[in-house]
Amino acid sequence: MSDATAGDERLSAAHSGLYRVADARALAPGAGLDVVPVSLAGVSDKAALLERFAAALAFPDWFGANWDALEDCLGDLSWRADKGRLLRIEGFEPLAARARDDFGILLALLADVAEYWSGRGRAFFVVFVDPAQKLRLRDWGDAAA
Repeated sequence: MSDATAGDERLSAAHSGLYRVADARALAPGAGLDVVPVSLAGVSDKAALLERFAAALAFPDWFGANWDALEDCLGDLSWRADKGRLLRIEGFEPLAARARDDFGILLALLADVAEYWSGRGRAFFVVFVDPAQKLRLRDWGDAAA
């Protein structure tokens, strides 16, 4: 069964990955997707970053608050609705500026998780709301291209 919304092929598992969008209003709720807002506003270190993801996605008690545990939880998500995901990440700029290495690890980890889910026929999108368009990610509007 495809996670694609009628008329919106970009929501299929084949297009899973990391994207950027200048304005969050361009992200219309996708039918069939579990849309999860993740606010990183005020986050400037790894510990706070992991806390935000855990809270936004209601991670189970066994979440170990480290990179491996984040990847494990994002690769499971059995406690959430059984559908594709769209993580809408806002307020990442201070983290990207102050903790560049951690932000780079986060991007690589999220790309790996998107590839994992895509390989299983499940859509997994991570869309950074990036008004300045500074991130070197694909534009959400070009997702189906």
